[in-house]
Amino acid sequence: MKIVSETSRRNSAFTLIEVVISSALMALILVSAYLCLNAGLTSQKIVEPRAEIIQNARVAMSILAADLRGACPLSKDYQFLGMRRLVGEMDADNLDFATHNYTPRRPREGDFCEEIFYVDQDPVTGQFSLWRRRNPTIAPDSLSGGGKEEIAKGVVGIRFEYFDGLDWYDSWGEIKSGKRDTSQKVQPNLSGMPEAVRITLMLDSNPKSKKVLDTGERDIEPPFVFQTVARLNLAASSQGNSAAGSSDIGGQDATTPGAQNGGTF
Repeated sequence: MKIVSETSRRNSAFTLIEVVISSALMALILVSAYLCLNAGLTSQKIVEPRAEIIQNARVAMSILAADLRGACPLSKDYQFLGMRRLVGEMDADNLDFATHNYTPRRPREGDFCEEIFYVDQDPVTGQFSLWRRRNPTIAPDSLSGGGKEEIAKGVVGIRFEYFDGLDWYDSWGEIKSGKRDTSQKVQPNLSGMPEAVRITLMLDSNPKSKKVLDTGERDIEPPFVFQTVARLNLAASSQGNSAAGSSDIGGQDATTPGAQNGGTF
């Protein structure tokens, strides 16, 4: 039988200092792991809603650009309308046009669809959203009817700018029945269709931001801004048809006031 000496037994045990150092290292490792896990969860909470916002913006911009690329005259009274609009201090422009970017879903429908893009507020949450009204039938009033669908939530601003080949305009077309004959300046943004539309969409970057205790309002962070330019592929043919139709009206030359009043508007 092997007898273990007292000295070898003492050498094989842990000393108090070793136990303290091991416990400190273990605590340090656990605290570091917890901080890393907490930072990861916090980052996930920040990134996930923003990633969803970016994805929603991509979908909304794709819908807008696709519909505008297939844009065509809305009616004989309103070919294309882009109205400058403000809701308080927020940009909330309206856009009225027709498009061939539509797949028929019911009998007697074609690829022609009347559309309106506009911003509206939810009365319950107070949040603004971008909506699209679509009417695939030719209605007596081209600015109403059809059904609507929500395109993007959390909108804090939307701007449409219109390009005629030379300059950019904040609005396009007019609701009035005719042009002013007293105007000596040619205003190409009053009739026809623009060659391109620049879309600027601003979305709330943090819809779940906390409210300020004093006022009870949310602390609005700088918004996400998305911008693209959509070219209207049918704009040239539309303007050509409009010019051909107005070149000889009632035997008058297009430069006379009577011919100008007999045009689109």
